Amino acid sequence: MLLCFVDGKFVKPEEATLPLSDLIIQRGVGVFEALATFNLKPLMLTPHMTRFINSAKSSGIENIPDVEYMKGVIREGIAKLGRDVRVRTFLTGGDDFDTEKGCFPKPRFFAIFDEAGYLTPEEFEKGWTLEPVPLGRDDPSVKSVDYRMTFKLPAGVKDVLYCPNGEITECGHSNFYLVLTDGIIVTAPLSRVLKGTTRTGVIELARANGMKVEERCPLWSELASDKAAEAFITGSIKMVVPIVKVGGITMGNGTPGPVTRKLFELYKEHLANWLE
Repeated sequence: MLLCFVDGKFVKPEEATLPLSDLIIQRGVGVFEALATFNLKPLMLTPHMTRFINSAKSSGIENIPDVEYMKGVIREGIAKLGRDVRVRTFLTGGDDFDTEKGCFPKPRFFAIFDEAGYLTPEEFEKGWTLEPVPLGRDDPSVKSVDYRMTFKLPAGVKDVLYCPNGEITECGHSNFYLVLTDGIIVTAPLSRVLKGTTRTGVIELARANGMKVEERCPLWSELASDKAAEAFITGSIKMVVPIVKVGGITMGNGTPGPVTRKLFELYKEHLANWLE
């Protein structure tokens, strides 16, 4: 961590504290967002903050700080550091639960600014490995702080891949896409997964460049068959990442595929359009 914002002020990481009474600590009640900056500007700031507020409301968190105030905190933190960073914003459950209204009326807002952690060219060429699990996210519409599954990974594996009942939904940190041998890109619909900000941009670019995208859950049987040509994931910090292996299955020839490469280049070319 490079800088924190808590209790209405910026502090050094070692000075940032939360009371043990906060329900984010006691019961894991809280939501968050993570976004990247490029040229000292937040990427897709408005979509991120919209999802942040929606996640909080869906979790019963009320009295959310004004969105322009939170945007201002993000911009001020970036300016203070004078460098590109990863920004994570949090809304906690606070200390109280209103049993009559069924809500958390006194949330805490805090933000963490740390190293950007962009995907390197070497990491892109190497690709990532995912670990399939026969589960789904508890509530895919909410970006909660519960990421326990993503810490239960074998050596060399970067993320989990949720595969409930033979369907593939998403990863712990990212949206997932399967590219079939006929060039069709298949990714789960928003009714089943978190609405990724990068997902929106990548699908728009794919369709604008003549690629067919089907919004349905890819099937495990497709991934494990000769219908699967390549796979990739998308996320706010890493953008587009090739997946070369899922469990014991090698995707394609085990290297980044042409569709993944094309979308990664297109996304980088259009980054400036999404900076705020």
